Amino acid sequence: MATTAPERRDSLWRIPPIRDYRAPARFERLPRWVSAGGVLLFFVAVSAFIRLHYLDGELWAAEGATVGVATHSLTQIPGILWHGGGAPLYFWLLHVWIDVFGASEIAVHAMSVLTGLLTIPAGAWLAWSLWGRRAGFLAAALFAFNGFLTQYAEEARPYELMGLLGLLCAGAFVHLFVYRRRRGWLPLFTVCLILLAYTDYAGFLFWAGCAAALGLVWRRSEDRPGVARDGLIAFGVAALVFIPWLPTLIHQMTESTAPWQYVPLPGANIPRKLLGTDRVVAVVAFAWVAGLIPLLTSTRRRAPEATAVVSLILLSVVALLLALVALIVLPDWDYRLFAPLVGPLLLVTALAAARANLLGLLLVALSCAFLANPASFIPYKSDVKDIAGELQSDLRSNDVVLVAQPEQAPLAWYYLPAGLRFYTALGPDPHPSWVNWDNALSRLQQASPRRLVSQLTAALQPGQRLLYIRPLTEGVANWSESWAVLVRRRAAQIGEALASDPQLSNTGSFAPHYYHGSIYLPSSALLFVKR
Repeated sequence: MATTAPERRDSLWRIPPIRDYRAPARFERLPRWVSAGGVLLFFVAVSAFIRLHYLDGELWAAEGATVGVATHSLTQIPGILWHGGGAPLYFWLLHVWIDVFGASEIAVHAMSVLTGLLTIPAGAWLAWSLWGRRAGFLAAALFAFNGFLTQYAEEARPYELMGLLGLLCAGAFVHLFVYRRRRGWLPLFTVCLILLAYTDYAGFLFWAGCAAALGLVWRRSEDRPGVARDGLIAFGVAALVFIPWLPTLIHQMTESTAPWQYVPLPGANIPRKLLGTDRVVAVVAFAWVAGLIPLLTSTRRRAPEATAVVSLILLSVVALLLALVALIVLPDWDYRLFAPLVGPLLLVTALAAARANLLGLLLVALSCAFLANPASFIPYKSDVKDIAGELQSDLRSNDVVLVAQPEQAPLAWYYLPAGLRFYTALGPDPHPSWVNWDNALSRLQQASPRRLVSQLTAALQPGQRLLYIRPLTEGVANWSESWAVLVRRRAAQIGEALASDPQLSNTGSFAPHYYHGSIYLPSSALLFVKR
């Protein structure tokens, strides 16, 4: 009997299942939860060994400000962020964590490490539930050794949390809209959208990517009304839940100065930064070609697997393109803000490697080998810790710390002894644990370094010390944007005013004595005393 057209079409779209690896018979006789749990435990243990290597590493300016905000009460944090910038979720979580484990470097970094390690079982679970055991184990390996997650496991910043939420959101999207319309994933998808927006505003780029991918799925779906309904529910609920924070976001966008205008801008370095190294990008690209081309042929491109792959890629591409467009008005995007895209990219890579059979396994192993050395990802972030360690014994209660670069004040507050008074180039700083970015650029333009130094020395008693912390700006190319240029100029003017003030004497003490070459905002310090 002749086959009908729908039957012929279904046979063309049907893609052979991924064959699992042939494991030893003794391994196969174990209960599935034991064998799978053992593999996951192995990858988590190896990843933890790599990522715990620098757990006690120094903080840098952004981490200092983050920890400083998180030390305030849960109810105070929203008011601080009104002036200090940022979304509240990570600060709330870090506040609770600090209450339990303290605010040491090890403690605040441990929260990021733990969050990053959660991506390993989460990635394995999502890939396994979508594409089988082979894809699940490969996903576990990819997340365990990912260079981005290794680097930012050592920072008290929200990037690991963004990576975990982006992974869960992408997996829920595929389950909800692509594979058999599993509506039980709607709550997880909705919650992840909400949490991403409340973690960092870059989450809205992920929203846009999801919306574009949803449009593609809607066009290919046989249940267009259902896809549209669930999409409207998810994005509608997420938008409604974000409304209470909207006034803060508007205030920050209209009043706040963006201080990170001298960080590298996104572009060709994005894939390398999210995946680890150029060699890893080349390996992943080879795996994509070997494993995904058969899915994207004209006869199979509407199959669920092909739709899932195209959707996840489209999600990432749209988010990146919108970020590049946003550079026109917000020139402070950095690759760290694309943490939610790590999950979708690695899920696609796991599928591609699983489809490439033994070649895919070898490519994943090669990728992991390139990323097994954490020293290639963990830089020496700041020397303010060295400054504090060398000079804190020379400081007494009520001495003054003058920080030329305002965003470094919370870091100095974190490392220096309690009881000191703080000033920045903006003037007296009554809250050195966080920075008020409201109109900071115009306030710095109006600041008078000589008047500031005169005011400061007049408030000192004879014998009191003044610690001046200034940025090292030898990399002039990185200090070319408006905020950076002005900070550099004010730092030089303040240094000149201090050196020429007849009431102050240079003690000869300085720090750091050994410059490690910190990658984020390096500093030096001089100690003065009032005559």
